[in-house]
Amino acid sequence: MNKSLGDIQREVDAYISQFKEGYFSPLSMLARMSEEVGELAREVNHQFGEKPKKLDEAENSIELELGDILFITVCFANSLDIDLQEAHDKVMHKFNTRDAGRWTKINTD
Repeated sequence: MNKSLGDIQREVDAYISQFKEGYFSPLSMLARMSEEVGELAREVNHQFGEKPKKLDEAENSIELELGDILFITVCFANSLDIDLQEAHDKVMHKFNTRDAGRWTKINTD
């Protein structure tokens, strides 16, 4: 099943809304996001870098770490009433205008 960003935001909000604590503060979420990006960096380093996992280190994956980053990003956006579809559209407009000639396009002839 394909989910839109709006669907994902509503699903996360329904999950968080079950708990009295609700969303964390923006500073706490930024700290959490930083932690998750660090965990992604560790997994990328294990898979593509020179740092092998320790024998007792838990199995994890880049996919799961990206999922954690997506979750905290959605939580952050929801807590600030930001529509991620609108944010995405604005960012794509920026890239399609400001950066239109910045990169070498693939010849599709």
